[in-house]
Amino acid sequence: MPPLDATTPRSDAIVAVHGLSKTYKIGFQALKRVDLEIRRGEIFALLGPNGAGKTTLISIVCGIVNGSEGTVTVDGHDIVRDYRAARGLIGLVPQELSTDAFESVWATVKFSRGLFGKAPDPAHLEKVLRELSLWEKKDAKIMTLSGGMKRRVLIAKALAHEPRVLFLDEPTAGVDVELRHDMWQMVRRLRESGVTIILTTHYIEEAEQMADRIGVIHRGELVLVEDKHTLMRKLGKKQLSLQLQTPLQVLPEGLAEWPLELSADGGSLTYTFDAQGEHTGIAELLRKLGTLGIDFKDLHSSESSLEDIFVSLVRSRA
Repeated sequence: MPPLDATTPRSDAIVAVHGLSKTYKIGFQALKRVDLEIRRGEIFALLGPNGAGKTTLISIVCGIVNGSEGTVTVDGHDIVRDYRAARGLIGLVPQELSTDAFESVWATVKFSRGLFGKAPDPAHLEKVLRELSLWEKKDAKIMTLSGGMKRRVLIAKALAHEPRVLFLDEPTAGVDVELRHDMWQMVRRLRESGVTIILTTHYIEEAEQMADRIGVIHRGELVLVEDKHTLMRKLGKKQLSLQLQTPLQVLPEGLAEWPLELSADGGSLTYTFDAQGEHTGIAELLRKLGTLGIDFKDLHSSESSLEDIFVSLVRSRA
């Protein structure tokens, strides 16, 4: 099944994924003909439940896992035929805290830069470590660091060779609030410098705050790719809640045409409508209540969050 809003080819795509599938030897199909184009300089959030295929997709683009079929290019470089050039453009912050426990912070970051054939640049490495509050720990063995500090080291390693595309796979899972705040400040600065950011996260509020576009993957299929604000308008719902002066036993027949829900105690009415709908409907409803002699003492409105939309999408595809 194609995404709800399929991507179209763009000249500004820095990562292009076409017809990408992955089937493991045990017969499990982790990805099913995924088509996705990531625009240069954007922050793209890839959302999906556990086992949806997020990490598999990232691992294939980064050259860690081989796809079964399809193509992937990074800034025009095929990840199979031109692996070295493609991989040199990518930085990856994995979920797992895996690094050389006996090396110092400085040594491991310096080594990571050298792996990509980059000339030594102590000034760049110092800048990265300072931005991640690691400079004072540069001579410390990684085994002595806290989990949050080890996460910072992984980010520093990913940035050591000055990538143009940065993948963050669940970067704030299990980290402290301070690191989360520092990381998102750094992500904004990187985006301002032209780096493209692709992140997966369980913290949907972070995607809502940070991302330019949202992709939802479920059971190996990319079911939606959309601009964040357009997504909120298209799939979001708004609700108007009215606290009644006098509880109702049942909903009057005169209100049957309205999408209203009466609370169990009869003390409130909830009107649900599309986020992009006309506000005139509210005015008509209030006039109708007046003609029926139904008074209210308070009202408030709310609208769907990205989390609400994500949950409804996944449930509809279950």
